[in-house]
Amino acid sequence: MNPRKLLIKLGGTLLDAPASRRRLAGEIAAAALLDRRIVVVHGGGKQMTRYLAERGVESRFINGLRVTTPEIIDAVLKVFAGSVNAELVTAFRAAGARPVGLTGLDAGLVDAELLSPDLGQVGKPVRSDARLLDLLTGESYLPVVACVAGDALGNVYNVNADQMAVACAASFAVESLLFLTDVEGVRDRSGAICPTLTCDQARTLIREGVATGGMQAKLEAAMDALGKGIGQVLIAPGALAGVVGKLLAGEAVGTRLIA
Repeated sequence: MNPRKLLIKLGGTLLDAPASRRRLAGEIAAAALLDRRIVVVHGGGKQMTRYLAERGVESRFINGLRVTTPEIIDAVLKVFAGSVNAELVTAFRAAGARPVGLTGLDAGLVDAELLSPDLGQVGKPVRSDARLLDLLTGESYLPVVACVAGDALGNVYNVNADQMAVACAASFAVESLLFLTDVEGVRDRSGAICPTLTCDQARTLIREGVATGGMQAKLEAAMDALGKGIGQVLIAPGALAGVVGKLLAGEAVGTRLIA
């Protein structure tokens, strides 16, 4: 693990609103100037749903994962790897960073396999080769990775962005993985934010039905990351001004998961 290495996953409405996109790009660009090697992974589910709806295509989900037909995988490439990635790259460039837009397809960064025939072309990451990330961050570039993966046979997969972030973070050997989200952190049964959580406590929240849906998926991804040797996972509110600096300074923001 390298304490100077950090992976930040951006999702939700944070990507959709130009103002929050610009603010977060500025905060992350500032962190990258502090001799930190940073990789950004992003989703874009809200933009995808809107894009499909505008074309009369209904979005169907199974256990929170989008059923991905050949028609939808084409949209995944256009939206995730296209417009959303380009908007983020542009915001980072304007903030003074040296961003490089990527997907898991590039140089075999993330390979995936079919998760379930019922889901269509939805993939589960099975391996990640971080040499490209090391090469770029070593030269002060900022990789911005869309959640699209492939395999050596030429298949393309829609991958859950949290799982994509974990795959990249583990191979890149980061010390910290940051999930910047639309929520303030992980809530306990009383509704209060948990400042820290162990894996056992996280499993209890899931088992008792306190953490469900997107938060359950995020906790499962976080536990997977800790199991792969990542030191800590932070789930924090991306809407909070200065959140990146606060987290890097060790301030208690959101929820910190530890092994």
